[in-house]
Amino acid sequence: MTNKPSSEHASSDPAARHAWLAVLARATLAELESMAPEKSKLSELKSVRPPEIGMVMLRGRVGGTGNPFNLGEASVVRCALRLGDGPLGVSYALGRDKRRAELAALFDAMLQDPQHHDALQRRLIAPLAQRQAQARAQTQHAVANSKVEFFTFVRGEA
Repeated sequence: MTNKPSSEHASSDPAARHAWLAVLARATLAELESMAPEKSKLSELKSVRPPEIGMVMLRGRVGGTGNPFNLGEASVVRCALRLGDGPLGVSYALGRDKRRAELAALFDAMLQDPQHHDALQRRLIAPLAQRQAQARAQTQHAVANSKVEFFTFVRGEA
């Protein structure tokens, strides 16, 4: 059995790809634009599925464990791009921003390419994931401050 380079192994790991796709889906357009490569530096970019806007049904559960119910609909953009004859990059993002979905698909394709993987993980995904985790922690802290504990008193002794 031959050992693959670490970047090649990481870029083919479904869990790693799931993680970077989640980070890309939550990234803002400005964050993605700031790291977008120049078109001249890319091999031929093929649009397999151009960015298109659709709707998804959001489902919820009472208390997180109850029966599921339809909460409502949300706009979503999906896109699929191929870099030359390389890997297929895909993205799904809430909202209606086609450019954001296109950039996320481009970065997904580039992250699957061992030539770009390590640099993008270090310069794009890691900082974005850290900022998103900090924002999530701040939100959780703000919500925790408003948490109300309910309890009942037992009247009398049994």
